[in-house]
Amino acid sequence: MSRVIFLISCVALGAGYFFYGRLVRKVLGVDPQRTTPAHAAYDGVDYVPAKNWLVLFGHHFASIAGVGPIVGPVLAYVYWGWFGALLWIILGSIFIGAVHDFSALFISLREGGATIGQISRKYISRPASIIFLIFLWLALIIVIAVFAKFCALSFVREPKIVFPSLGLIPAAMLVGFLIYRKKVNTLNATLFGLGLLALLIVLGAKFPLSIGGENPQVFWLCVLLAYSFFASIIPVNVLLQPRDYISSFLLFFGLIVAFVGIMVKPLPVGAAQFFKFPSSLGGPFFPLMFITVACGAISGFHSLVSSGTTSKQLGSEKDAQKIGYGAMILEGLLAVIALFCVAFGLGSIPAGKPDPLGLFALGFSRVAFFLGDYAKFFALVILNAFILTTLDTATRITRFLTQELTGLKNKYLATGIVILAAVIFYSSGTFQALWPLFGASNQLVAGLALLVASAYLLKKKRNHRITLIPAVIMFIITFLALLLKAGQFFKEGNYLLFTVSIILISLGVFIIVEFRKKKRAYGA
Repeated sequence: MSRVIFLISCVALGAGYFFYGRLVRKVLGVDPQRTTPAHAAYDGVDYVPAKNWLVLFGHHFASIAGVGPIVGPVLAYVYWGWFGALLWIILGSIFIGAVHDFSALFISLREGGATIGQISRKYISRPASIIFLIFLWLALIIVIAVFAKFCALSFVREPKIVFPSLGLIPAAMLVGFLIYRKKVNTLNATLFGLGLLALLIVLGAKFPLSIGGENPQVFWLCVLLAYSFFASIIPVNVLLQPRDYISSFLLFFGLIVAFVGIMVKPLPVGAAQFFKFPSSLGGPFFPLMFITVACGAISGFHSLVSSGTTSKQLGSEKDAQKIGYGAMILEGLLAVIALFCVAFGLGSIPAGKPDPLGLFALGFSRVAFFLGDYAKFFALVILNAFILTTLDTATRITRFLTQELTGLKNKYLATGIVILAAVIFYSSGTFQALWPLFGASNQLVAGLALLVASAYLLKKKRNHRITLIPAVIMFIITFLALLLKAGQFFKEGNYLLFTVSIILISLGVFIIVEFRKKKRAYGA
Protein backbone atom coordinates (compact mmCIF):
# COMPACT_ATOMS: atom_id res chain seq x y z
CA MET A 1 0.00 0.00 0.00
CA SER A 2 2.81 2.44 0.85
CA ARG A 3 4.39 1.76 -2.54
CA VAL A 4 1.13 2.71 -4.32
CA ILE A 5 0.75 5.91 -2.30
CA PHE A 6 4.36 6.84 -3.04
CA LEU A 7 4.03 6.20 -6.79
CA ILE A 8 0.83 8.26 -6.98
CA SER A 9 2.64 11.11 -5.19
CA CYS A 10 5.58 10.97 -7.62
CA VAL A 11 3.32 10.87 -10.69
CA ALA A 12 1.25 13.80 -9.39
CA LEU A 13 4.35 15.94 -8.83
CA GLY A 14 5.75 15.03 -12.26
CA ALA A 15 2.45 15.81 -13.99
CA GLY A 16 2.36 19.14 -12.19
CA TYR A 17 5.73 20.08 -13.67
CA PHE A 18 4.88 19.11 -17.25
CA PHE A 19 1.33 20.44 -17.41
CA TYR A 20 0.79 23.21 -14.87
CA GLY A 21 4.41 24.33 -15.12
CA ARG A 22 4.00 24.89 -18.86
CA LEU A 23 0.82 26.86 -18.24
CA VAL A 24 2.65 29.16 -15.82
CA ARG A 25 5.51 29.50 -18.32
CA LYS A 26 3.00 30.62 -20.97
CA VAL A 27 1.30 33.12 -18.64
CA LEU A 28 4.63 34.66 -17.64
CA GLY A 29 5.84 34.93 -21.24
CA VAL A 30 9.24 33.24 -21.13
CA ASP A 31 11.45 34.28 -24.06
CA PRO A 32 14.67 32.26 -24.61
CA GLN A 33 16.01 34.98 -26.94
CA ARG A 34 16.23 37.69 -24.25
CA THR A 35 19.56 38.56 -22.66
CA THR A 36 19.58 37.75 -18.94
CA PRO A 37 21.02 39.98 -16.16
CA ALA A 38 23.91 37.52 -15.64
CA HIS A 39 25.26 38.66 -19.03
CA ALA A 40 23.91 42.21 -19.21
CA ALA A 41 25.10 43.26 -15.72
CA TYR A 42 28.11 40.96 -15.29
CA ASP A 43 30.31 42.15 -12.39
CA GLY A 44 32.36 39.06 -11.47
CA VAL A 45 30.97 38.96 -7.90
CA ASP A 46 27.17 38.59 -7.81
CA TYR A 47 26.26 38.73 -11.53
CA VAL A 48 28.06 35.71 -12.99
CA PRO A 49 26.46 33.31 -15.51
CA ALA A 50 26.68 29.72 -14.33
CA LYS A 51 28.72 27.32 -16.46
CA ASN A 52 25.49 25.53 -17.42
CA TRP A 53 21.96 25.21 -16.10
CA LEU A 54 22.78 22.05 -14.12
CA VAL A 55 25.37 23.93 -12.06
CA LEU A 56 22.82 26.64 -11.33
CA PHE A 57 20.12 24.07 -10.60
CA GLY A 58 22.48 22.55 -8.02
CA HIS A 59 23.01 25.95 -6.38
CA HIS A 60 19.32 26.84 -6.42
CA PHE A 61 18.07 23.48 -5.20
CA ALA A 62 20.68 23.21 -2.47
CA SER A 63 19.89 26.75 -1.30
CA ILE A 64 16.11 26.33 -1.14
CA ALA A 65 16.05 22.77 0.22
CA GLY A 66 17.91 23.15 3.50
CA VAL A 67 16.37 21.41 6.49
CA GLY A 68 12.87 22.85 6.04
CA PRO A 69 11.33 20.18 3.77
CA ILE A 70 12.56 17.53 6.21
CA VAL A 71 11.82 19.05 9.61
CA GLY A 72 8.43 20.46 8.56
CA PRO A 73 6.85 17.20 7.27
CA VAL A 74 8.29 15.23 10.21
CA LEU A 75 6.73 17.60 12.75
CA ALA A 76 3.47 17.69 10.78
CA TYR A 77 3.26 13.90 10.96
CA VAL A 78 4.02 13.81 14.69
CA TYR A 79 1.36 16.43 15.41
CA TRP A 80 -1.42 15.65 12.91
CA GLY A 81 -0.72 12.40 11.02
CA TRP A 82 0.45 11.77 7.47
CA PHE A 83 -2.65 12.19 5.29
CA GLY A 84 -3.19 15.95 5.58
CA ALA A 85 0.53 16.65 5.32
CA LEU A 86 0.87 14.54 2.16
CA LEU A 87 -2.04 16.28 0.42
CA TRP A 88 -0.69 19.72 1.30
CA ILE A 89 2.82 18.85 0.12
CA ILE A 90 1.60 17.68 -3.30
CA LEU A 91 -1.08 20.31 -3.98
CA GLY A 92 0.89 23.11 -2.36
CA SER A 93 4.05 22.34 -4.34
CA ILE A 94 2.27 22.21 -7.71
CA PHE A 95 -0.24 25.07 -7.49
CA ILE A 96 1.36 27.47 -4.99
CA GLY A 97 5.02 26.79 -4.16
CA ALA A 98 6.37 26.17 -7.65
CA VAL A 99 4.29 29.04 -9.09
CA HIS A 100 5.73 31.31 -6.41
CA ASP A 101 9.35 30.31 -7.10
CA PHE A 102 9.03 30.43 -10.89
CA SER A 103 7.28 33.82 -10.97
CA ALA A 104 9.80 35.39 -8.57
CA LEU A 105 12.70 34.16 -10.73
CA PHE A 106 11.10 35.27 -13.98
CA ILE A 107 10.12 38.77 -12.80
CA SER A 108 13.60 39.31 -11.35
CA LEU A 109 15.08 38.33 -14.72
CA ARG A 110 12.91 40.94 -16.42
CA GLU A 111 13.83 43.56 -13.82
CA GLY A 112 17.61 43.31 -14.16
CA GLY A 113 18.15 40.82 -11.32
CA ALA A 114 16.39 43.02 -8.73
CA THR A 115 15.19 41.37 -5.52
CA ILE A 116 11.49 40.83 -4.97
CA GLY A 117 11.55 43.63 -2.40
CA GLN A 118 12.99 46.09 -4.91
CA ILE A 119 10.47 45.01 -7.54
CA SER A 120 7.60 45.83 -5.19
CA ARG A 121 8.58 49.51 -5.42
CA LYS A 122 7.88 49.62 -9.15
CA TYR A 123 4.70 47.54 -9.23
CA ILE A 124 3.05 48.42 -5.90
CA SER A 125 4.52 51.55 -4.24
CA ARG A 126 7.66 53.01 -2.68
CA PRO A 127 6.30 52.77 0.91
CA ALA A 128 5.29 49.17 0.24
CA SER A 129 8.80 48.45 -1.00
CA ILE A 130 10.41 49.82 2.17
CA ILE A 131 8.00 47.90 4.38
CA PHE A 132 8.50 44.73 2.35
CA LEU A 133 12.29 45.02 2.58
CA ILE A 134 12.04 45.37 6.37
CA PHE A 135 9.74 42.38 6.46
CA LEU A 136 12.11 40.30 4.35
CA TRP A 137 15.04 41.32 6.50
CA LEU A 138 13.32 40.19 9.70
CA ALA A 139 12.23 36.89 8.13
CA LEU A 140 15.74 36.12 6.86
CA ILE A 141 17.33 36.86 10.23
CA ILE A 142 14.99 34.23 11.70
CA VAL A 143 16.05 31.79 8.94
CA ILE A 144 19.75 32.30 9.74
CA ALA A 145 19.19 31.90 13.49
CA VAL A 146 17.07 28.75 13.15
CA PHE A 147 19.31 26.98 10.63
CA ALA A 148 22.53 27.86 12.47
CA LYS A 149 21.05 26.32 15.60
CA PHE A 150 20.09 23.15 13.73
CA CYS A 151 23.58 22.71 12.31
CA ALA A 152 25.43 23.46 15.57
CA LEU A 153 23.22 21.01 17.46
CA SER A 154 23.84 18.27 14.89
CA PHE A 155 27.63 18.77 15.12
CA VAL A 156 27.42 18.23 18.88
CA ARG A 157 25.20 15.15 18.63
CA GLU A 158 27.04 13.47 15.75
CA PRO A 159 30.76 14.44 15.58
CA LYS A 160 31.28 12.17 12.55
CA ILE A 161 29.50 14.61 10.24
CA VAL A 162 31.75 17.58 11.07
CA PHE A 163 34.60 16.57 8.75
CA PRO A 164 32.52 16.07 5.57
CA SER A 165 30.29 19.07 6.31
CA LEU A 166 33.10 21.59 6.77
CA GLY A 167 35.64 19.85 4.54
CA LEU A 168 33.30 20.30 1.58
CA ILE A 169 33.97 24.06 1.70
CA PRO A 170 37.62 24.00 0.50
CA ALA A 171 36.85 21.02 -1.76
CA ALA A 172 34.11 22.99 -3.52
CA MET A 173 36.37 26.03 -3.88
CA LEU A 174 38.90 23.81 -5.62
CA VAL A 175 36.19 22.56 -8.01
CA GLY A 176 35.19 26.16 -8.75
CA PHE A 177 38.83 27.03 -9.42
CA LEU A 178 39.13 24.15 -11.88
CA ILE A 179 35.94 25.07 -13.75
CA TYR A 180 36.27 28.85 -13.93
CA ARG A 181 40.02 29.49 -13.82
CA LYS A 182 41.57 26.40 -15.35
CA LYS A 183 38.64 25.81 -17.74
CA VAL A 184 38.54 22.12 -16.86
CA ASN A 185 35.65 20.20 -18.41
CA THR A 186 32.60 20.41 -16.09
CA LEU A 187 32.13 16.63 -16.03
CA ASN A 188 35.75 15.98 -15.08
CA ALA A 189 35.68 18.68 -12.39
CA THR A 190 32.42 17.25 -11.04
CA LEU A 191 33.82 13.73 -10.82
CA PHE A 192 36.89 15.10 -9.04
CA GLY A 193 34.68 16.99 -6.58
CA LEU A 194 32.52 13.94 -5.91
CA GLY A 195 35.65 11.90 -5.28
CA LEU A 196 36.78 14.43 -2.69
CA LEU A 197 33.33 14.35 -1.12
CA ALA A 198 33.42 10.55 -0.84
CA LEU A 199 36.87 10.77 0.77
CA LEU A 200 35.58 13.35 3.29
CA ILE A 201 32.67 11.10 4.23
CA VAL A 202 35.03 8.16 4.85
CA LEU A 203 37.41 10.35 6.90
CA GLY A 204 34.50 11.72 8.91
CA ALA A 205 33.33 8.23 9.82
CA LYS A 206 36.84 7.27 10.98
CA PHE A 207 37.84 10.54 12.64
CA PRO A 208 34.87 12.16 14.45
CA LEU A 209 35.59 15.73 15.52
CA SER A 210 34.23 16.37 19.00
CA ILE A 211 34.64 19.65 20.92
CA GLY A 212 34.83 19.64 24.70
CA GLY A 213 33.91 22.41 27.12
CA GLU A 214 30.73 23.46 28.86
CA ASN A 215 28.83 24.53 25.74
CA PRO A 216 30.19 23.10 22.48
CA GLN A 217 27.01 24.17 20.68
CA VAL A 218 27.98 27.82 21.14
CA PHE A 219 31.44 27.09 19.73
CA TRP A 220 29.99 25.55 16.59
CA LEU A 221 27.51 28.38 16.28
CA CYS A 222 30.41 30.86 16.20
CA VAL A 223 32.18 28.76 13.55
CA LEU A 224 29.05 28.59 11.40
CA LEU A 225 28.32 32.31 11.62
CA ALA A 226 31.96 33.11 10.81
CA TYR A 227 31.66 30.87 7.73
CA SER A 228 28.40 32.57 6.75
CA PHE A 229 30.08 35.97 7.03
CA PHE A 230 32.91 35.19 4.62
CA ALA A 231 30.82 33.02 2.27
CA SER A 232 28.37 35.89 1.73
CA ILE A 233 30.94 38.42 0.54
CA ILE A 234 33.21 36.48 -1.84
CA PRO A 235 32.32 36.02 -5.57
CA VAL A 236 29.53 33.49 -6.17
CA ASN A 237 31.60 31.40 -8.57
CA VAL A 238 34.37 30.97 -5.99
CA LEU A 239 32.29 29.17 -3.35
CA LEU A 240 28.51 29.52 -3.66
CA GLN A 241 28.04 27.94 -7.10
CA PRO A 242 30.50 25.01 -6.79
CA ARG A 243 29.65 24.23 -3.15
CA ASP A 244 25.92 24.09 -3.75
CA TYR A 245 26.44 22.19 -7.00
CA ILE A 246 28.53 19.46 -5.39
CA SER A 247 26.22 19.35 -2.35
CA SER A 248 23.23 18.77 -4.59
CA PHE A 249 24.64 15.38 -5.61
CA LEU A 250 24.39 14.30 -1.98
CA LEU A 251 20.69 14.93 -2.00
CA PHE A 252 20.18 13.40 -5.44
CA PHE A 253 21.86 10.25 -4.16
CA GLY A 254 19.73 10.33 -1.03
CA LEU A 255 16.55 10.69 -3.08
CA ILE A 256 17.53 7.75 -5.28
CA VAL A 257 18.41 5.59 -2.27
CA ALA A 258 15.09 6.39 -0.58
CA PHE A 259 13.14 5.76 -3.78
CA VAL A 260 14.78 2.36 -4.25
CA GLY A 261 14.25 1.47 -0.59
CA ILE A 262 10.55 2.30 -0.65
CA MET A 263 9.99 0.39 -3.89
CA VAL A 264 12.07 -2.68 -2.97
CA LYS A 265 10.77 -3.08 0.58
CA PRO A 266 7.27 -1.60 0.94
CA LEU A 267 6.72 0.04 4.32
CA PRO A 268 3.83 -0.90 6.62
CA VAL A 269 0.99 1.62 6.58
CA GLY A 270 -1.13 0.22 9.39
CA ALA A 271 1.01 1.45 12.30
CA ALA A 272 1.26 5.02 10.97
CA GLN A 273 -0.96 7.76 12.35
CA PHE A 274 -3.41 8.58 9.51
CA PHE A 275 -4.99 11.74 10.89
CA LYS A 276 -5.03 13.46 14.27
CA PHE A 277 -7.21 16.48 14.93
CA PRO A 278 -6.56 18.52 16.98
CA SER A 279 -3.03 17.98 18.36
CA SER A 280 -2.14 18.62 21.99
CA LEU A 281 1.45 19.37 20.95
CA GLY A 282 1.05 21.12 17.62
CA GLY A 283 -2.21 22.98 18.18
CA PRO A 284 -5.13 23.24 15.74
CA PHE A 285 -4.73 21.49 12.38
CA PHE A 286 -5.79 24.66 10.58
CA PRO A 287 -3.83 26.85 10.18
CA LEU A 288 -0.77 25.47 11.97
CA MET A 289 -0.22 22.30 9.91
CA PHE A 290 0.05 24.43 6.77
CA ILE A 291 2.87 26.54 8.18
CA THR A 292 4.58 23.65 9.97
CA VAL A 293 5.16 21.78 6.69
CA ALA A 294 6.80 25.05 5.58
CA CYS A 295 9.30 24.57 2.73
CA GLY A 296 7.83 21.19 1.83
CA ALA A 297 4.90 22.93 0.08
CA ILE A 298 5.78 26.61 -0.25
CA SER A 299 8.44 28.91 1.15
CA GLY A 300 8.85 32.66 0.94
CA PHE A 301 12.58 32.15 1.31
CA HIS A 302 12.58 30.62 -2.18
CA SER A 303 11.51 33.93 -3.72
CA LEU A 304 14.53 35.53 -2.08
CA VAL A 305 16.86 32.92 -3.55
CA SER A 306 15.16 33.12 -6.96
CA SER A 307 15.42 36.92 -7.11
CA GLY A 308 18.48 37.31 -4.88
CA THR A 309 21.12 34.98 -6.32
CA THR A 310 19.67 32.65 -8.99
CA SER A 311 18.38 35.39 -11.31
CA LYS A 312 21.88 36.92 -11.34
CA GLN A 313 23.41 33.64 -12.54
CA LEU A 314 20.90 32.27 -15.07
CA GLY A 315 22.35 32.23 -18.58
CA SER A 316 19.10 31.82 -20.54
CA GLU A 317 15.36 32.20 -19.91
CA LYS A 318 14.78 28.81 -21.58
CA ASP A 319 16.03 27.20 -18.34
CA ALA A 320 13.80 29.27 -16.03
CA GLN A 321 11.07 26.62 -15.70
CA LYS A 322 13.58 23.85 -15.02
CA ILE A 323 15.10 25.79 -12.15
CA GLY A 324 12.26 27.96 -10.87
CA TYR A 325 9.40 25.45 -11.11
CA GLY A 326 11.34 22.19 -11.27
CA ALA A 327 13.44 22.69 -8.14
CA MET A 328 10.30 23.22 -6.04
CA ILE A 329 8.73 20.05 -7.46
CA LEU A 330 11.88 18.14 -6.52
CA GLU A 331 11.73 19.68 -3.06
CA GLY A 332 8.14 18.47 -2.81
CA LEU A 333 9.43 14.96 -3.56
CA LEU A 334 12.03 15.37 -0.81
CA ALA A 335 9.25 16.35 1.61
CA VAL A 336 7.21 13.28 0.59
CA ILE A 337 10.22 11.04 1.21
CA ALA A 338 10.88 12.64 4.62
CA LEU A 339 7.24 12.06 5.52
CA PHE A 340 7.39 8.42 4.38
CA CYS A 341 10.64 7.74 6.26
CA VAL A 342 9.07 8.77 9.56
CA ALA A 343 5.39 7.89 9.08
CA PHE A 344 5.88 4.44 7.54
CA GLY A 345 9.51 3.78 8.41
CA LEU A 346 8.94 4.33 12.12
CA GLY A 347 5.16 4.19 12.52
CA SER A 348 4.38 5.20 16.09
CA ILE A 349 6.48 7.98 17.65
CA PRO A 350 7.53 7.98 21.34
CA ALA A 351 5.77 10.54 23.54
CA GLY A 352 7.54 13.77 24.48
CA LYS A 353 9.15 16.61 22.58
CA PRO A 354 9.97 15.41 19.04
CA ASP A 355 13.51 15.48 17.67
CA PRO A 356 12.76 15.93 13.93
CA LEU A 357 16.35 15.48 12.73
CA GLY A 358 16.86 12.38 14.83
CA LEU A 359 13.52 10.91 13.73
CA PHE A 360 14.32 11.50 10.07
CA ALA A 361 17.79 9.97 10.38
CA LEU A 362 16.35 6.88 12.08
CA GLY A 363 13.50 6.59 9.57
CA PHE A 364 15.88 7.00 6.63
CA SER A 365 18.13 4.26 8.01
CA ARG A 366 15.17 1.87 7.94
CA VAL A 367 14.15 2.87 4.43
CA ALA A 368 17.75 2.72 3.15
CA PHE A 369 18.30 -0.63 4.86
CA PHE A 370 20.78 -1.77 2.21
CA LEU A 371 23.27 0.91 3.33
CA GLY A 372 23.59 -0.82 6.69
CA ASP A 373 25.20 1.15 9.51
CA TYR A 374 26.08 4.03 7.17
CA ALA A 375 22.45 4.95 6.44
CA LYS A 376 21.84 7.14 9.51
CA PHE A 377 25.26 8.77 9.19
CA PHE A 378 24.65 9.51 5.52
CA ALA A 379 21.26 11.08 6.31
CA LEU A 380 22.89 13.50 8.78
CA VAL A 381 25.62 14.40 6.27
CA ILE A 382 22.91 15.30 3.73
CA LEU A 383 21.06 17.42 6.26
CA ASN A 384 24.09 19.45 7.27
CA ALA A 385 25.33 19.99 3.74
CA PHE A 386 22.04 21.69 2.92
CA ILE A 387 21.81 23.63 6.14
CA LEU A 388 25.16 25.21 5.28
CA THR A 389 24.03 26.12 1.76
CA THR A 390 20.92 27.77 3.19
CA LEU A 391 23.01 29.66 5.72
CA ASP A 392 25.47 31.16 3.23
CA THR A 393 22.76 32.02 0.69
CA ALA A 394 20.48 33.55 3.33
CA THR A 395 23.33 35.64 4.72
CA ARG A 396 24.27 36.95 1.27
CA ILE A 397 20.66 37.89 0.47
CA THR A 398 20.22 39.58 3.86
CA ARG A 399 23.39 41.55 3.16
CA PHE A 400 21.76 42.77 -0.09
CA LEU A 401 18.66 43.83 1.85
CA THR A 402 20.71 45.55 4.56
CA GLN A 403 22.56 47.59 1.96
CA GLU A 404 19.29 48.48 0.18
CA LEU A 405 17.64 49.60 3.42
CA THR A 406 20.56 51.52 4.92
CA GLY A 407 22.48 52.69 1.86
CA LEU A 408 25.66 51.11 3.22
CA LYS A 409 28.35 50.57 0.60
CA ASN A 410 30.61 48.57 2.90
CA LYS A 411 29.60 44.92 2.47
CA TYR A 412 31.66 43.86 5.49
CA LEU A 413 29.78 46.18 7.83
CA ALA A 414 26.43 45.22 6.32
CA THR A 415 27.19 41.51 6.79
CA GLY A 416 28.35 42.15 10.36
CA ILE A 417 24.97 43.71 11.15
CA VAL A 418 23.24 40.62 9.78
CA ILE A 419 25.32 38.23 11.90
CA LEU A 420 24.79 40.30 15.06
CA ALA A 421 21.02 40.35 14.54
CA ALA A 422 21.00 36.54 14.05
CA VAL A 423 22.85 36.10 17.35
CA ILE A 424 20.24 38.23 19.14
CA PHE A 425 17.40 36.12 17.71
CA TYR A 426 19.27 32.91 18.51
CA SER A 427 19.40 33.87 22.18
CA SER A 428 15.76 35.02 22.31
CA GLY A 429 14.08 31.63 22.66
CA THR A 430 14.17 27.90 22.12
CA PHE A 431 13.79 26.02 18.85
CA GLN A 432 10.17 25.26 19.71
CA ALA A 433 9.47 29.01 19.74
CA LEU A 434 11.54 29.98 16.71
CA TRP A 435 10.36 27.26 14.30
CA PRO A 436 6.63 28.21 14.30
CA LEU A 437 7.58 31.87 13.97
CA PHE A 438 9.94 30.98 11.12
CA GLY A 439 7.16 28.99 9.43
CA ALA A 440 4.57 31.76 9.76
CA SER A 441 6.88 34.60 8.72
CA ASN A 442 8.29 32.51 5.87
CA GLN A 443 4.83 31.72 4.49
CA LEU A 444 3.74 35.33 4.84
CA VAL A 445 6.76 36.35 2.75
CA ALA A 446 5.50 33.87 0.15
CA GLY A 447 2.08 35.53 0.17
CA LEU A 448 3.66 38.95 -0.27
CA ALA A 449 5.92 37.73 -3.10
CA LEU A 450 2.87 36.28 -4.86
CA LEU A 451 1.15 39.65 -4.40
CA VAL A 452 4.07 41.42 -6.10
CA ALA A 453 3.88 38.88 -8.94
CA SER A 454 0.15 39.58 -9.23
CA ALA A 455 0.83 43.32 -9.51
CA TYR A 456 3.40 42.63 -12.24
CA LEU A 457 0.98 40.47 -14.21
CA LEU A 458 -1.78 43.07 -13.78
CA LYS A 459 0.48 45.75 -15.22
CA LYS A 460 1.40 43.48 -18.15
CA LYS A 461 -2.31 42.64 -18.77
CA ARG A 462 -1.78 38.94 -18.11
CA ASN A 463 -3.72 36.39 -16.06
CA HIS A 464 -2.88 37.58 -12.55
CA ARG A 465 -5.23 35.10 -10.87
CA ILE A 466 -2.62 32.36 -11.25
CA THR A 467 -0.64 34.12 -8.51
CA LEU A 468 -3.35 36.15 -6.73
CA ILE A 469 -5.46 33.15 -5.64
CA PRO A 470 -2.44 31.43 -4.01
CA ALA A 471 -1.54 34.77 -2.37
CA VAL A 472 -4.99 35.04 -0.77
CA ILE A 473 -4.74 31.46 0.51
CA MET A 474 -1.36 32.16 2.09
CA PHE A 475 -2.54 35.39 3.74
CA ILE A 476 -5.48 33.64 5.39
CA ILE A 477 -3.25 30.85 6.71
CA THR A 478 -0.40 33.03 7.93
CA PHE A 479 -2.42 35.83 9.55
CA LEU A 480 -4.36 33.30 11.61
CA ALA A 481 -1.17 31.44 12.53
CA LEU A 482 0.67 34.61 13.56
CA LEU A 483 -2.26 35.73 15.71
CA LEU A 484 -2.25 32.35 17.48
CA LYS A 485 1.52 32.49 18.02
CA ALA A 486 1.38 36.10 19.22
CA GLY A 487 -1.15 35.14 21.89
CA GLN A 488 1.02 32.21 22.93
CA PHE A 489 4.19 34.31 23.14
CA PHE A 490 2.40 36.95 25.22
CA LYS A 491 1.15 34.36 27.72
CA GLU A 492 4.66 32.90 28.00
CA GLY A 493 6.15 36.33 28.62
CA ASN A 494 8.31 36.19 25.46
CA TYR A 495 7.70 39.81 24.54
CA LEU A 496 10.40 39.97 21.85
CA LEU A 497 8.77 37.26 19.73
CA PHE A 498 5.31 38.66 20.55
CA THR A 499 6.40 42.06 19.23
CA VAL A 500 7.93 40.52 16.10
CA SER A 501 4.69 38.61 15.43
CA ILE A 502 2.60 41.79 15.67
CA ILE A 503 5.06 43.70 13.48
CA LEU A 504 4.90 40.97 10.82
CA ILE A 505 1.09 41.08 10.77
CA SER A 506 1.09 44.89 10.55
CA LEU A 507 3.60 44.95 7.71
CA GLY A 508 1.59 42.37 5.79
CA VAL A 509 -1.67 44.32 6.20
CA PHE A 510 0.00 47.53 5.04
CA ILE A 511 1.29 45.94 1.83
CA ILE A 512 -2.11 44.42 1.08
CA VAL A 513 -3.70 47.87 1.38
CA GLU A 514 -1.07 49.31 -0.98
CA PHE A 515 -1.70 46.50 -3.47
CA ARG A 516 -5.43 47.20 -3.49
CA LYS A 517 -4.72 50.84 -4.33
CA LYS A 518 -2.48 49.81 -7.22
CA LYS A 519 -5.03 47.25 -8.41
CA ARG A 520 -7.65 49.99 -8.72
CA ALA A 521 -5.13 52.18 -10.52
CA TYR A 522 -4.54 49.38 -13.04
CA GLY A 523 -8.30 49.27 -13.61
CA ALA A 524 -8.76 45.77 -12.22
